[in-house]
Amino acid sequence: MPADYILSKPMHSFKALSGQFNQRFDQRVFPDKPSGLYDPAQYILGLGGKRIRPVLCLMGNELFDEIREDAFDVAVAVELFHNFTLIHDDIMDEAPLRRGEPTVHYKYGPHSALLAGDVMLVQAYEYLNRIKASYIHRILQVFSRTAREVCEGQQLDMDYAALALSAVDMGDYRHMIALKTSVLLAASLQMGGILGGGSEGNLDHLYAFGKNLGIAFQIQDDYLDAFGDPEKFGKQPGGDILVNKKTFLLLKAWEMGSPAVRKAILELMESETPEKVMRMLAIYHDCQVDRWAREEKMSYVYKANEHLEKITVLSTRKKELSELVDILLNRES
Repeated sequence: MPADYILSKPMHSFKALSGQFNQRFDQRVFPDKPSGLYDPAQYILGLGGKRIRPVLCLMGNELFDEIREDAFDVAVAVELFHNFTLIHDDIMDEAPLRRGEPTVHYKYGPHSALLAGDVMLVQAYEYLNRIKASYIHRILQVFSRTAREVCEGQQLDMDYAALALSAVDMGDYRHMIALKTSVLLAASLQMGGILGGGSEGNLDHLYAFGKNLGIAFQIQDDYLDAFGDPEKFGKQPGGDILVNKKTFLLLKAWEMGSPAVRKAILELMESETPEKVMRMLAIYHDCQVDRWAREEKMSYVYKANEHLEKITVLSTRKKELSELVDILLNRES
């Protein structure tokens, strides 16, 4: 099929590509035995999720060319790696629930959970080894760099959790979020773009688009946890406040607060009063942190869209990525 014909066609929507990916991914990925190793790995995959990262890989490919079979293998590798990080994060956070169900380490024990995570990472590289030799070196380079950065981000997250609130710098925190959350979104798009034959300049803009989108996504998550509608968000707001999690909102309230406000924040973090969430939210409102979060999110959306605009393909090809930004960042759950 001629390239100019392909590039004049509209891309598939996120929903359509999500359906294509899930149709392939919802089949069992791992062998049956030994069940003590593979059942826990299969269990977390069965919990579902939005599958944002693998679908971004497919969209990155289709931005420049027809979707190649290799893109599905890379997309599976990305989703396996993402779930590997979730298993290990849950162990480190001692989290009891994931997507409303018992976490892998709660259901199967920490030893089996560790091994299940490890084998998911190995399986991710098995899928990468299936792609054409002409792409494999570049894809492995991006994937391995990203995997290392995500681990760096998780370590920084644990480091910051152990520090006093006053010792965590907002700029350092943004860097941590970029590593822990954004780089995998960006790399998913970039790897798809590599398979689609995107130029270096276009790939750089595509990566920057994903990275800024990832930070905006995290700010939205923090905002919804504090101010989301319980009926739409699916849980009572303030979960991060209850566990004293350092978020964009908490760090901004500290940064903007007077000595009296900072004293009140520290007292609330030490307390277990039933009014803890309500009182912290009142501080957020007084400091206008809710307004700041909305504006900060939109500043990253603007940066993301600037990079998307600079990608040299027809605007019609970029329409679905542009609409995805609206879907992800205007959500209420």
